[in-house]
Amino acid sequence: MESERPSHQDVVDSTAATEAEMRPQPVPVNVYEAGEALVVVAPLPAVTPADVQIELEPGHLRFWAHLRSSGPREFLVNEWEYGGYERVLDIPAGYGSGVEASLANGQLVIRVLRGEPAGSIVISPHGS
Repeated sequence: MESERPSHQDVVDSTAATEAEMRPQPVPVNVYEAGEALVVVAPLPAVTPADVQIELEPGHLRFWAHLRSSGPREFLVNEWEYGGYERVLDIPAGYGSGVEASLANGQLVIRVLRGEPAGSIVISPHGS
């Protein structure tokens, strides 16, 4: 089986085409209260902190990651992509004064701080 390695531009073009056509992958979460924060933990495999955006609005938390790479290839089974994740959560009253986040080992951890909502906040997680 002979195959030609795709060029960097082939990978860039294939990634853009895949992201334009794909629906964001759903992300399961665990959410719990810890001291002065609401903690959201979500698996985000194969992305870096620079790929992820977190948006806190009064009453809502949204996080997403763009598709990292989707080189041209013929899959035998293709059940997930390297990114293209998105999730929106309702935030209970009493949280939203700030937001902190980290991404390490494919796990995103978001802390929504207790207190009155501070308006719209957009951050990227730091890496650990």
